[in-house]
Amino acid sequence: MTADPVITQQAPTPTELPPTVRASLSPSRAADFKTCPLLYRFRSIDRLPERPTVEQARGTLVHAVLERLFDLPSAARTPEAAGDLVAGQWDRLVTEQPELGGLFPEDDPAAAAEFVRSASALLGGYFAVEDPRRLEPAERESLISAVVDDELLIRGYLDRLDVAPDGALRVVDYKTGGAPREAFEARALFQLKFYALVLWRTRGVVPRVLRLLYLKDAEVCDYAPDAEELLRFERTVVALWRAIEQATAARDFRPRPSRLCDWCSHQARCPSFGGTPPPFPEPAAAADPLRDARTSPVPPGADE
Repeated sequence: MTADPVITQQAPTPTELPPTVRASLSPSRAADFKTCPLLYRFRSIDRLPERPTVEQARGTLVHAVLERLFDLPSAARTPEAAGDLVAGQWDRLVTEQPELGGLFPEDDPAAAAEFVRSASALLGGYFAVEDPRRLEPAERESLISAVVDDELLIRGYLDRLDVAPDGALRVVDYKTGGAPREAFEARALFQLKFYALVLWRTRGVVPRVLRLLYLKDAEVCDYAPDAEELLRFERTVVALWRAIEQATAARDFRPRPSRLCDWCSHQARCPSFGGTPPPFPEPAAAADPLRDARTSPVPPGADE
């Protein structure tokens, strides 16, 4: 699918939102609540810091390289050109996010070199499933948003949006982990359905294809939604937000232990591991409900 240029939707400003809107939700935060309500609280209400992991940093780096790859002329989008971008993009990311530089000991340059090599290897998986010389994405790393149920702003960042000459949309999401089992794939498709709902509500077009590219295993997962499914999904998202509101009012966010706990940064505060959550923030100190900022990629086995 080739693409015609379209205007990237900018982040909404408060004056553009209907006065009835009082909260926002991203696919990552919605998935947090579905996975573990206490994790949602730690990230969205307490806004506790999380140290980046090597896996998260690798995902961020590969996404950055693939975004920059499409800045090159089509004929120049080769595996060699992508590999040449890796070191420069890593330097840029460390400059912008100094905490990434602490992932590798200064006296162990081999670890940093192996990290860069592993990112380059994932790019090989990308070229095994797509030829970027034949693509002209309409949007990359684009913020999209829509209002549902008059009160809830849903928004998120697309890795890539392709638009065909006939107007058909394809949403593409890069995954740097291995192709997951069915339960984890459902989480990844939840994220893409979230984007599909926003596109349908703002552009009046149901995306023809939701595509997951699993770079580690060089696998492609395509899913074709329809309007009835997105309508049901919209009701699911609204119901999820109602549950978040009820948990917030009751200050009751309970842990839901699972295998994903192995990658959680907050075990020391989790009752399931003998910890104690911090005091619940008072309303004046709580985060702005309309501020649902993008965070670092989630642990492998979840969205990645």
